Amino acid sequence: MTKPEVSRIHLPGGLKVGLSGLAQALEEVKDLHGSPDEVIAQALLARLRTLNYIPAAAEPAYKQALLREYRKFLGEEVAPDPGPLSITILGPGCASCTALTQMIITTLSELGLAAEVEHVKDLQEIARAGVMGLPALLINGEVKVVGQSPTREVLKRWLLAGKGSNH
Repeated sequence: MTKPEVSRIHLPGGLKVGLSGLAQALEEVKDLHGSPDEVIAQALLARLRTLNYIPAAAEPAYKQALLREYRKFLGEEVAPDPGPLSITILGPGCASCTALTQMIITTLSELGLAAEVEHVKDLQEIARAGVMGLPALLINGEVKVVGQSPTREVLKRWLLAGKGSNH
């Protein structure tokens, strides 16, 4: 018996995961076309759970991603993958920059969001970004704050808004 092929899918928020047996599961449920999305998603999830670890807390994200794959499999048009949330902290590595970086990582964890987080310390790269104060925070390339750190509540709003506008 051969091992099922591993396919990569994007979960909401940009996280990529590998799933064994996706092609076979899609083939097995293709006749559900026209059924409610929840029925299709649950059928795919049930088949894939036998070959993959899918945490219960992540089921909604998996269902959304599996429905997207199902639509692609049927040849339907789907919006492009949004890609991960992109966060850049500009600063030389001072206490303020480090505290901002830690607050971002903690807040992402609390919100259950995946993101690419980069802390740029090179002064020439920082100068190219055109900011005039440090630390600076960019979310999906947009400068959000310069010369200070946002409150945790403001950061949460920006991160949640940013996850819907990823490039």
